[in-house]
Amino acid sequence: MSDDNQLAAFTDSILVTGASGFLGTRVVSSLLDKGFCNIRCLVRNTSNIIRLKETIDRYQGTARIEIVTGNLLSSMDCSILARDAVLIYHLAAGTGTKAFSDALLNSVVTTRNLLDAALEYQCLRRFVNVSSFAVYTNRNKPKWRLLDESAPVEKHAESRAEAYCYGKVKQDELVIDYGRNRGVPYVILRPGTVYGPGKSAIPGRVGIDTFGVFLHMGGPNSLPLTYVDNCADAIVMAGLKPGIVGQVFNIVDDDLPSSRRYLHLYKKNVKRFKSIYVPHILNYLFCWFWEMYSKWSKGQLPPVFTRREWSAYWKKTRYNNMKIKKIVGWSPKISTKEGLERFFKDIKRNS
Repeated sequence: MSDDNQLAAFTDSILVTGASGFLGTRVVSSLLDKGFCNIRCLVRNTSNIIRLKETIDRYQGTARIEIVTGNLLSSMDCSILARDAVLIYHLAAGTGTKAFSDALLNSVVTTRNLLDAALEYQCLRRFVNVSSFAVYTNRNKPKWRLLDESAPVEKHAESRAEAYCYGKVKQDELVIDYGRNRGVPYVILRPGTVYGPGKSAIPGRVGIDTFGVFLHMGGPNSLPLTYVDNCADAIVMAGLKPGIVGQVFNIVDDDLPSSRRYLHLYKKNVKRFKSIYVPHILNYLFCWFWEMYSKWSKGQLPPVFTRREWSAYWKKTRYNNMKIKKIVGWSPKISTKEGLERFFKDIKRNS
């Protein structure tokens, strides 16, 4: 893109929250690769910023990159961060918590504070909210039905066993409300499973190893994978594309492997371990039984596995990326084959 057909000039101020994270670092790198040279990076005081500094060091002397240690729960910090920002790429979120209150605080309250600060300056052209596939309910749909941007979002996210899902659903609702009632020009990006060097865990959509042996739950299901560099490029491009305010885009790559294929490749390229395939009817009954027993025990057995979780992660579903390709003009630069090769090689090298 040139200055003429994108929302921001290369010298405009751009804010990236969650800039030191697995995906955030790649978003900063993608912006720099595209020629943007005035980037403000929010990190937490507990963040590991080694990868971010390595990225920034490659552009020393050619770009003004500011690392700001702050907290989005602070209105003052938000005001400092949002000052003069033409684009805001909002990747910071409450992750790794099991408490719904923490997810609400660190995904919703923080986003509200940032939006309020951006509105004060009246210079924001696009607020890019990075959400997640976790928000989709995927219930009451026929077998093999496509999950795309028109799929229903969880209306009762508190019923899911995931605080992260709850926080993301409420965050999206907040951004949409600010767009509708206060004129915030937003787009929402919902990546599938983001993978690449720097991560090592097998996605939960493949299966679980809670019980001492890996239970392969996904079987023939497609995995909604997106290689981290592809995902970062999609996020950056959606922030720059004119005329797409209020749109929601899913991010998945081409040639998605099945869960079975992914597990086979992981064992072949990383390490071998024992796994047991659990057919769909059995893993559905497992989740149903767990849910019923949890209710009967009045929560003594936490509702970790429920029919809602089953629908979101293990129901037979297919995916595509046609909307973001058609409207934004994005396409994955790294093929799934190459992405998985890089990913598995990195895990083996660091294990």
